[in-house]
Amino acid sequence: MFAIIETGGKQYKVQEGDVIYIEKLNVNEGESVTFDRVLAVSNGEGLVTGTPVVSGATVSGKIEKQGKGQKIIVYKYKAKKNYRRKQGHRQPFTKVTIEKIQA
Repeated sequence: MFAIIETGGKQYKVQEGDVIYIEKLNVNEGESVTFDRVLAVSNGEGLVTGTPVVSGATVSGKIEKQGKGQKIIVYKYKAKKNYRRKQGHRQPFTKVTIEKIQA
């Protein structure tokens, strides 16, 4: 059984027991979270798609960790004009373990 959920403007295909890294949620570590934007659910017999979401379907998970990803370097420059700008960025994330898919 799997489901396709939407969170943080992105879509994720999840199964029970999966660990996913999503955009940061304002939830403390150890708490549970429920995703109600379920776009599709497959239960082995067939695929149920929503228009745009499947009514009554939810995916619950547990927040494992809040953190930041690896640093990336944003470097801008213009040739022959002595223009150089260097900036770093670390994207915040939330690590979630999927516990149950209800459809």
